[in-house]
Amino acid sequence: MKRSLSILFMAVVMILGMSTTATATTTTTNTAVTALVAAQDEPETVETVSFHQELKKRFIEGGPLFMSIVLVCLILGLAIAIERIIYLNLSTTNSKKLAADVEEALKSGGIEAAKDVCRNTKGPVASIYYQGLDRADESVEAAEKAVVAYGGVQMGQLEKNVSWVSLFIALAPMLGFMGTVIGMIKSFDSIAEAGTMEPALVATGIKVALLTTVFGLIVAIILQIFYNYIVAKIDSIVNDMEDASITLIDILVDYKNGKL
Repeated sequence: MKRSLSILFMAVVMILGMSTTATATTTTTNTAVTALVAAQDEPETVETVSFHQELKKRFIEGGPLFMSIVLVCLILGLAIAIERIIYLNLSTTNSKKLAADVEEALKSGGIEAAKDVCRNTKGPVASIYYQGLDRADESVEAAEKAVVAYGGVQMGQLEKNVSWVSLFIALAPMLGFMGTVIGMIKSFDSIAEAGTMEPALVATGIKVALLTTVFGLIVAIILQIFYNYIVAKIDSIVNDMEDASITLIDILVDYKNGKL
């Protein structure tokens, strides 16, 4: 009898224990499900990275040595290009108005009055006009030689330092390609040291190598745009100088012949 009561008591304790465990499990499951549903209902927060941060990150990943040299090429190239653009824009002259003013000054006050007009006008065309007028008392041929000679001097001033921009255009991608080759060599060295062909070993070196190439090409493209604009501006000013020189010689011929 006592044994039967003991077994019955143990059975009741086990049933109560299982019931408590089931209840706790159910509560835990419900809590987990509730948390999962709440997490699904919440909007996903995506970390946004700005262009500046991404550029800085890629620059650091590309390696400080070659990336710094490429950056120096960009800075120096842009500095020279901006200086040339400002100089060329200031050198642009309304040659037709200048020719009309010089012709009017020759009619009213002679060579000296025309030279004063050129002194008060900026730009290579006015400088060429002044040199031609300065030799006009000798002969028209002497004035023409002075115009041609000083035109070459002015052309040299217009093209000053432009060759450096073209150097940086060629140098930037070459440095990028050199960084690419060095990155590939490091990748193969890592494979040789590890003794296995693991993708992670190759991927890191190749990524660094390609980043140097990309930045070198970006620098070359930017500088090429500025270089083409500078060359086009120089060609425009030189053509204007040649037309203005012909006009000046015609004006001096008319002045010598007394037609003005």
